[in-house]
Amino acid sequence: MSQWQPSARLSYWAFHTDRRPAYMRFAYLQLGSDADAEDVVDATFEAIMNEWLRMLHMDRLEAYAWTVLKHRIVDQQRKRNRRAAPMDITAFEAALKEAVVDPYEVLTDTIRFYSAVSRLAERQRDAVLLRYGLHCTTGEAAAVMGVEEATLRSHLSQALRRLARLLDTPGSGVRGEEQES
Repeated sequence: MSQWQPSARLSYWAFHTDRRPAYMRFAYLQLGSDADAEDVVDATFEAIMNEWLRMLHMDRLEAYAWTVLKHRIVDQQRKRNRRAAPMDITAFEAALKEAVVDPYEVLTDTIRFYSAVSRLAERQRDAVLLRYGLHCTTGEAAAVMGVEEATLRSHLSQALRRLARLLDTPGSGVRGEEQES
């Protein structure tokens, strides 16, 4: 980094400062551990730093960085000898901490919702988690994922339609694929 032009150093640190909080929240949601999230985000920014000069010439720098983060999350899940999954039970624990009413009802609703979210396409799932799970604005979520706001809104719209179908049952559990129209 010491050989970089000052503008390249400044742009890297600006990107780091801007993206790190959202990357940390997303990694924690996926991994359920502050230490694991910190390790993943540090590894992500190390990889980004190693590629930064090349990345500066990319049209979709933010999208590339998002992909690096997602790969590091999967690597961390594998390292913990766990099946790499887009989401696991640790996300439920965070929801239970905020439960004010009946913790059992909150848990079953949360499990049902996250089960449905886990069945979304990857980009739709990321958009839902950033926008609603981490409370990012549409612009923030789009910037983190490296897509246009219109693209993010499209992912959200498709995700919400799919979630409505998946959750459209009065009984317990998520509706099966065979029952969908």
